[in-house]
Amino acid sequence: MATAKKTPVAAPAKAAAAKPAAVKKAAPAAKAAAKPAAAKKAAAPATPRKPNAAFMKAMTPSKDLAAVVGAAPLPRTEVTKKVWDYIKKHDLQDPANRRMINADDKLKAVFSGKAQVSMFEMTKLISDHLK
Repeated sequence: MATAKKTPVAAPAKAAAAKPAAVKKAAPAAKAAAKPAAAKKAAAPATPRKPNAAFMKAMTPSKDLAAVVGAAPLPRTEVTKKVWDYIKKHDLQDPANRRMINADDKLKAVFSGKAQVSMFEMTKLISDHLK
């Protein structure tokens, strides 16, 4: 006949307190093990992603926008890059809120006369000047 060991009353409390610590230690290891599996899934497609043809199509800027980016036809992505270069060169971002662009005379014509626009609104206003 097997005999059971008697444990003190305080021992189960210590064992119960030790279990959550063991669980916490195991959780980061499980997350670390999951990351390589996710990386393998992302690396599975062998074909590279193709750029959207609509973004790569060269578009002619309006006269107002040409004063900022030049008159040569450019893809939308390049127009946006050149506008950002102009904004940074002339320090037109609002110092208090960097998401806001303070328009100078050239950009006011592009921004429909607005003195200040958000960077998200800016792309919409620029697209109105591309044909």
